Amino acid sequence: MNYEVLYTFCFATAALAISPGPDNIYVMMQSLVNGKKYGMATLAGLISGCLIHTSLLAFGVSALIKENDELFFVIKLLGAIYLFYLAYKVYRSEVSLNVSSEGVPKKSMWALFRQGFVMNVLNPKVTIFFLAFFPGFLFSNELSTVWQFYILGGLFMVVSFIIFSGIALLAGSISTYFTKQAKAGVFLKWLQIVVFVGIAIYILLSDN
Repeated sequence: MNYEVLYTFCFATAALAISPGPDNIYVMMQSLVNGKKYGMATLAGLISGCLIHTSLLAFGVSALIKENDELFFVIKLLGAIYLFYLAYKVYRSEVSLNVSSEGVPKKSMWALFRQGFVMNVLNPKVTIFFLAFFPGFLFSNELSTVWQFYILGGLFMVVSFIIFSGIALLAGSISTYFTKQAKAGVFLKWLQIVVFVGIAIYILLSDN
């Protein structure tokens, strides 16, 4: 078992979770509008949805890996290309972050949990991202690929939950900071670019 691969995976996941995106901004907005526990309910729904994507990846891609090593290489190659594309999209995006809570509707905790879950499960971009991200971090020759994907999925959910929880609990302070610090948006933008490009290169150089 290669623990260095797992450490790298956790670091990459943490960097991506910290970088501003629709999910963590949505969690922060719900915390600002409804309160911290409502932000946590939203987060719980989003994280729960990752189980579905992990299962699809584990059973779908694992079968392909067993049958065809060349096809698995193609999957990793396309995943790296997709990550380069995400880096390019971030590069072309605006630096400024919209952290205004105006117009965010108030909902019950259950409604926010359900909405977070549905948002995650029905978002095809999450499935594509998992497919691009996970295969390059398989870490063991002894464990089955199904178990490895579930372990990676579990680590992804735990790391994301910890960081998103911090965002939910510190929503007010984070919103104020980004409003006052224009350079923070620039830093986080380039952090995303570096992480996406770094993961893509790592996947291309990793053993098949």
